[in-house]
Amino acid sequence: MPFFRPTRKRPPGSPALGSTPRAISRQVLDSALASARSSYPNEFGGVLRADPPGVIGELLLLPGTTAGRRHANFQLYMLPADLTVVGTVHSHPSGALHPSEADLRLFRNWGRRHIILGAPYGPGSWRAYDGNGAETTLEVIEGRSLAGMPVAEYRPHAVHRPPSRALPEQFPGDEA
Repeated sequence: MPFFRPTRKRPPGSPALGSTPRAISRQVLDSALASARSSYPNEFGGVLRADPPGVIGELLLLPGTTAGRRHANFQLYMLPADLTVVGTVHSHPSGALHPSEADLRLFRNWGRRHIILGAPYGPGSWRAYDGNGAETTLEVIEGRSLAGMPVAEYRPHAVHRPPSRALPEQFPGDEA
C-alpha cells in the first residue's frame, strides 16, 4: 500500500519558512538602535523574527533578559515555540562591532542571523553575522519585502517639544 505524501507549493520566488533572512526592515533596525541608545551604558539584547520569510520584520524582547555594562543574558527558555525566530540582536556600548567569544558561542548554538550594534548607535553602526560568526550582509528595506508582500511603511516620529515661550510677566487677572 503506497504512503500518502502531501505536496506543498509555494509561490514562485518566495523563500521557504525557516530560510535564512536576506533583509531587515528599516523599522526593526531603527527600533533596535533606539533601544540600544536608551540602554546605554548597559548592553541591550533582543530576538529577531522573520515574517514574511526572508525578511527580519520583528524585534522581540524576552522577559527576564538581564543586561549590564559587559553582558546581556537572554532567557531563551522564555521564547515561545516559533519557527520564524531567526537570531539575536545585541549592543556593544564600547562601539566594537566584532563578536566576543561569548557571542560566537551564542551564534553557533542558536539562530542563523545575528546583529551587533555599536555606540553611538547611528545608521552605520551595526554589523550582521551568520550562525558561525562570519560577517554577512543584510539589505535594509522599506515599503516592500523581498517576497513582494507589503511591509508597513515606517516613518520615525519626531520627539514632541513644545515651542519655547517666554512666561508672561503677569498672568491675566493679576493686577499690580
